[in-house]
Amino acid sequence: MRGVLIAATASFETDRALRLSPQVGLRPEPFGALAYHFDSRRLVFLKSQELVELVQALSRHRTAADAVSAAPSTHSPASYIAALASLEEAGVICEQ
Repeated sequence: MRGVLIAATASFETDRALRLSPQVGLRPEPFGALAYHFDSRRLVFLKSQELVELVQALSRHRTAADAVSAAPSTHSPASYIAALASLEEAGVICEQ
């Protein structure tokens, strides 16, 4: 499965250890959560509870691929990886 995850998004490396940025606060919402970056003042919507759980679980896994593999199968691994790539670009998640 890991090879499939890596192939899903060429620009996002899933073999890295990631975590929620210490500069970001999550506020639970019915649709998922709002992520607020304290430095950039950017607001990002996490549009599902499963994605919120994945982001919160990142630091408990050796790699992003491991976290995605352990995530609920509600969404495809490729959609989780695309979401993580966007969240990293927005500064919501970062390397450990």
